[in-house]
Amino acid sequence: MTARIPSRRAFTAVAAACSAGLLLSACGNQTADAEKEKAGGRKSSAPLFDKLPADIRQAGVIKVGTDAQYAPMEYEEGGRIVGVDPDIAAELGKKLGVKFAFTSGSFEGLITALNSGRHDVVISSMSDTKARQRGLDEKGKKAGKGVDFVDYFVAGTAVYVEKGNPLGIKSIADLCGRPTAVQRGTTFEKSVQTQSKACVKAAKPAIEIESFDTDAEAQTRVKSGGAVAGVNDYPVALDLSRKADGGKAFEVVGEQVDAGPFGIAVDKDNAQLRDALKAAVDAIIADGTYKEVLAKWDAASGAVTKATVNAGS
Repeated sequence: MTARIPSRRAFTAVAAACSAGLLLSACGNQTADAEKEKAGGRKSSAPLFDKLPADIRQAGVIKVGTDAQYAPMEYEEGGRIVGVDPDIAAELGKKLGVKFAFTSGSFEGLITALNSGRHDVVISSMSDTKARQRGLDEKGKKAGKGVDFVDYFVAGTAVYVEKGNPLGIKSIADLCGRPTAVQRGTTFEKSVQTQSKACVKAAKPAIEIESFDTDAEAQTRVKSGGAVAGVNDYPVALDLSRKADGGKAFEVVGEQVDAGPFGIAVDKDNAQLRDALKAAVDAIIADGTYKEVLAKWDAASGAVTKATVNAGS
């Protein structure tokens, strides 16, 4: 809650009393508080509030960029962005004394929007990778200054197919020479590209990779039979298999592979915010609210025991 700004008369009275040498200790504190309130400073009893950068404390909000198409991690429902990540952010907000305001946009553009200042952080099931830390494009060339990650979850890549698995696909290795749908700019697109190279090396045809701007388009391609399989983050693929068309549309085949951390992306120039977020993640792990959130969304398989920074490979 924003502190009430005292009237000019009240502030003058306090200053006058102090200059007369009355109640020196109390006056010193009152004057400092009054000056802070006049300047619009916010206060909070949240345990980690003081760890935040001054501009975030003043705003009372952390602006979050996301791509809300990844149930159960983040998706839109009833005009709101809900899921694992928004619920984790809400718990972080209690520790930090600020709100997390989510805005959905294209996944490919999230880091660019972060580095331009449009967002304070990105929370969007984003895998922490060295390439993203260094700002490298898919060819390994410098494309930006990169970001830091506060890692809070672990997930791998999974293959999903039409319910009943009519082609008997057992793993990503069975996709050689077959059309496979993925979302563009994701780590699981890279997993398919890596597997395609392995197919060629084994004298098999390359995977026919079909990359789409959104995950919803990739799912539709599989559902229509245009692609024999889709590849996605494991918790998302699992949620699809349970909920799409009442559980009648897809199924997950094989085990998740290439497991790695999801991270909250933060501008490299904002180490104070990064460190405050790490402390907040550790705090919700310690008090049990982190596990409660994951249990609510049936995502406990991705739990970590402590926050890390830039632990991705």
